[in-house]
Amino acid sequence: MIWIYNVSIALYVLSIRIAALFIKKAAQWVKGRTDIFKILENKFSHNSLPVAWFHAASLGEFEQARPVIEAFRKHYPNYKILLTFFSPSGYEIRKNYIGADDIVYLPADTKKNAAKFLTIVKPTIVLFVKYEFWFHYLNEIHKREIPLLLFSAIFRKEQPFFSKHTNFYKNMLPFFTWIFVQDQTSQKLLNTIGCLNTSAIGDTRFDRVKQLFDSRKELPVAAAFKNGGKLFIVGSAWNNDMEILFPFMNDPKYKNLKFIVAPHEIKEEEIKGWQKKINRKSILYSEASEQNIKDKEIMFINNIGMLSSLYQYAEYAWIGGAFGKGLHNILEAATFGMPVFFGTNYKKFKEAKDLIHEGAAFSVKNSVDFETLFSHLWGEELKRKKLSEVALQYVKNNTGATNAIMHYISSDLKLPNG
Repeated sequence: MIWIYNVSIALYVLSIRIAALFIKKAAQWVKGRTDIFKILENKFSHNSLPVAWFHAASLGEFEQARPVIEAFRKHYPNYKILLTFFSPSGYEIRKNYIGADDIVYLPADTKKNAAKFLTIVKPTIVLFVKYEFWFHYLNEIHKREIPLLLFSAIFRKEQPFFSKHTNFYKNMLPFFTWIFVQDQTSQKLLNTIGCLNTSAIGDTRFDRVKQLFDSRKELPVAAAFKNGGKLFIVGSAWNNDMEILFPFMNDPKYKNLKFIVAPHEIKEEEIKGWQKKINRKSILYSEASEQNIKDKEIMFINNIGMLSSLYQYAEYAWIGGAFGKGLHNILEAATFGMPVFFGTNYKKFKEAKDLIHEGAAFSVKNSVDFETLFSHLWGEELKRKKLSEVALQYVKNNTGATNAIMHYISSDLKLPNG
């Protein structure tokens, strides 16, 4: 099986290099790894501090890692923190994150790369987030007896760890010193295959959205736009999300409801196309002021980084992605207390299933389905407030995973303070 894995890694790298000739993200993936070991040598050759290495696949996993990184920094100020990313979607957006001392791409998972990386970095502790299972890195960390933690992990029975046909992925699990999973279902699944070094402590994203709530910024333009009325935010919108929402946004029944739309990716032509499909006054955030915004009905956000603060002004939210690869972060909206709507691809997201069960979130199949669901809330202020409180309380009840991880590091691992 290992030879199949090695061949698949080699083929993946080759395909990325070919794709780099045509696709920007692939080009970033390749460029970011050019001379990576020379870069690491420059950063670590004279380092005398103990090193904590955090690895996240992309931006979503980074958001899970962030509260742990910041708690680690507070508890272990004498450590050098290295943050690695697999994907450009994470690295390019967070390469200037001040919570880590060094931020680089993770070299491809080969036996040679893993050994070289660890020889240069010499980590004292390694923490991976959620789904990252790179055999050679995990094996090399384990062989060197470096404490290795996985956190915010979630497991499902259809994953290869539980396959009857191969033990390759299952055999990676003992490489981890401890695995912190999001729920008891994941823990029980791991226990059935003999993996007992686990704790069900929840998802660190809840701690992250609490941070976002506590550090939210006042946005006077958004407040002026809302102007005391009701506001619906469409967060991380893709085109297929907007196609569902256009009839709703154009319905005169909801003429007193204003909308803020934050695209998943800022594409000027796409936003212009959306504006043409909506028969209401709209404006770009970059053109908005407290003076010219009050008579506008729809505002399109054409920058990155403010969505989490915008939710404080909303009564309702639609979160994009669930008509594509998967649902984006619904907790950023839920932590401000509001009913949340999204598409049908949400089954891998525990928080979505939980909030649907609690009645504060709704999966939508099409435009008619959405309008039917929303109409039951529109004008029913007591019902909306009740569901908003349910969402808010759900987030509050699930914080604390970061503290559990830090307690394990200090009490069970007894990690020295440097």
